[in-house]
Amino acid sequence: MKNSYPLVIAFGIFFLFFIQMAGILIESIYILDLMNTSLDAKVLGLLFFFTPALLLPFRKKFPSWFVWALFGVLFISRGLTPTLNTLGRMVASGIGIGSALLLFPILLTSRQKGSLVSAGLALAVGLSVLLRTLNYSLDLSLTSQGGWIGWGLGLLFGWTLTQLNWEDERTSPHSNGRAVSAVLGIFLTLALTYFAFSAPAVIARWTQGNYALIVSIVSLLAVGWTFLAVSKPELLGRLSQRGLLIWNLVFTLSLTATILAHRVSFPLTPDSPAVIVGAPSLLQQIPLILMLLTFPVIFLDLRFFFNSIQQENASPRALIPGMLIGSLALILLVFINIFTNVWGYVAPVSAIFRNQFYLPYLLIAGIITLLIWRQKQAESQPTQDINGKISLGWIVLLGAIFLLTGFSALRTDRVQPGNPDKASLIVMTYNIQEANDGFAEHSYDRQLAMIQKVSPDILALQESDSARISLDNNDYVRYYASKLGYYVYYGPTTITGTFGTAILSKVPLQNPRAVFTFSDTDEIGAAEAEITVGGRIFTIYNVHPDGSDAAMLAFAKSLLERSRDKANVIVLGDFNLRDYEEAFQLIAAVYTNAWTSVYPSKVGADGTDMSGKNRIDHIFFSPILRARNPMYVLPPASATDHPVHWTEIYWE
Repeated sequence: MKNSYPLVIAFGIFFLFFIQMAGILIESIYILDLMNTSLDAKVLGLLFFFTPALLLPFRKKFPSWFVWALFGVLFISRGLTPTLNTLGRMVASGIGIGSALLLFPILLTSRQKGSLVSAGLALAVGLSVLLRTLNYSLDLSLTSQGGWIGWGLGLLFGWTLTQLNWEDERTSPHSNGRAVSAVLGIFLTLALTYFAFSAPAVIARWTQGNYALIVSIVSLLAVGWTFLAVSKPELLGRLSQRGLLIWNLVFTLSLTATILAHRVSFPLTPDSPAVIVGAPSLLQQIPLILMLLTFPVIFLDLRFFFNSIQQENASPRALIPGMLIGSLALILLVFINIFTNVWGYVAPVSAIFRNQFYLPYLLIAGIITLLIWRQKQAESQPTQDINGKISLGWIVLLGAIFLLTGFSALRTDRVQPGNPDKASLIVMTYNIQEANDGFAEHSYDRQLAMIQKVSPDILALQESDSARISLDNNDYVRYYASKLGYYVYYGPTTITGTFGTAILSKVPLQNPRAVFTFSDTDEIGAAEAEITVGGRIFTIYNVHPDGSDAAMLAFAKSLLERSRDKANVIVLGDFNLRDYEEAFQLIAAVYTNAWTSVYPSKVGADGTDMSGKNRIDHIFFSPILRARNPMYVLPPASATDHPVHWTEIYWE
C-alpha cells in the first residue's frame, strides 16, 4: 500500500479545494450582484468553469512541467483567497477553479484505483465538515485567521502529487458517449457534495434537525468510508450494478422527500389566511434519517464513474467534452437553486422556480441514477496490489477528524443563559445583508462586535438566511448565536426561500414558529416566539416584508390579527415601510414606535436624523410598555447597508 495514502490524500485535498474554490467563486459573484439585486457582467466569472476548453489544442501527452504549473497556480490562488476582498476572491477563486479543472482530466486518466479515489472524496467531505464545524459552520481555512491551513494543505497536495503514478499509456484521444456520461456523472457527484454534504449545517437548516447529530452522522460515515475503501477495497467491488442502482434510487427518493416534507404551501391571495409552521413532526424527519444513512452512495458513484473512464482508456483530451457538459450542468443547477430564492428579481426566467427548492437536488440525484442505469459496468480493477492492512497513524487521523468534529458540533449549541428576572429588555433589530456591508465586503466580525457592544437581550436578524450555496453555505445565524452564547430560532427554513428572519435571545425561546403571508416579490416569512422575563410573557415578532402594496397590507393586517390578544408584544425588523405608508399606519395605530415615542421630531439626542424616507427598520411594542434610549447607527458604521436599531423596553 505504498502509494495508497498519498493517492487518497491527493484526491482528498483536490476535491476539497475544488469545492472551496467553486463555493467562493459563486458566493463572490452573488454578493457583488446582491448590491443591485440583478445580474450584470460579473456573472461572466462563471466562464472560469469552462477552462478545460483550453486543453483542446493539446493532441499529445501533456509535458510534466504543465502539471506542476497548474499545481502552482492552484496553490497560490487557494492560499491568497482568504486574504482578499470580494472582487479579489472572485478573481482568485476563478483562477483556482480554472487551474483545478485543467488538472482534473490529467488526474482522472492517471493510473489510480477507483476505490482509493472514492476514499479521497470521502476524506474531502470529512475535512470540509471538520473545518466548518470548528468555526461554527464557516470554513476556518477560508478565514484570514485560518488561512495558513490552506497553505499547509496546498504543500501537502504538492508532495502527494510526486508520489502518484503518472505513466500515461492512453491511446484514445477521441471522446465517446460512455466517457462523456462518466465525466458528467463525476461532476454531478461533486455538485451534490458541494450543495449539501460538504456543509451539513445546511441540511439542519432545511429540516430544523439536530445540528450536532446531522454533522456527526455525515462525518462518521465519511471517515468510515475512507477507512473501508483503504482497508477493504474488495468489498466495494462486490456490489453489483443493480445493487448500486437500487441504492441510488433509495437515496434519490429520500433526498427529495426530505425537502418536500418541509415544503410550505404559501397563501395564494392577499385575503388568504397566514400559514403557520412550527416544529417538525417525527414523521417529517424520517426521510432525513434515511437520506443521511444512504448518502455514502455518492462515494460508490464516483468509483463507478472513475472505473468507467479507466476502462475506456481515454486520454485527457478525450474527457474535455464531458467536462464542458459537466460544467454547464453545474452552472445551470446553481442558477436553479438560486432562482428558488430570488424568483421575484430575475424575471421572467426565475419566477417558474418559486417554491421549487427540491428541483436541483432531484435533478442531480436522478440524473446520476439514470447514468448508472445506462452505463455499462466497468470491470472491477484488481485490488491485490492494495495491502488491506491499514496503519495506526491512518486510524488515528481518521478518528481524530470524527472526534474533533463531534466535539465541535456539541460545543456549537452551548448557551449562556441570561437573567429571566429583569425589569427591562434591550431589543435590537439588525438587517445584516447576509453578513456583508454596503460595499459588498464580508463584515460578520464587525457585525458581531457591534452586537457584543450593545449586548441585547433580544436580537432580531433579517436577511440572515445564508445557509445556501449562493452564500457558500455559511450559516451566520449559527455563527453569531454560538459566539454570543444565545438561544436561537433560525426562522423560516432555507427551503421556503425567504431572505431570513432569525431570533436570538439570552432567555429561552418558547413555541418558536414561522408565519407566512401573501407575497408577490419574495416570500414574506416572519419569525415568532414567546419569552418569559420578570414574570411576564412577551411575544416577539421579527418581520421582513416586501412586495406590492397589497402584499404589505396583507402582512400588516395578519400581524395585527395574530397579536390582537397578546398582552406584551414586541414587533421589530426591517419593515420596508415608511411612516406615510398605509401598512405602517395600520401598525402604528395599535402599537407604539420606539423612536418616535422618545423623539417625536425623529431627530435623536445625538443629532441622528431619522426623519427621511430611509427609516424602514423599526421597533414597535404594546402601549403598556415604554422605551428609553433608542438608538440608530447608520452605515457604514453599522457594517451593513441598513441602520442598526435598538432600544431598552421597560415596564412599570
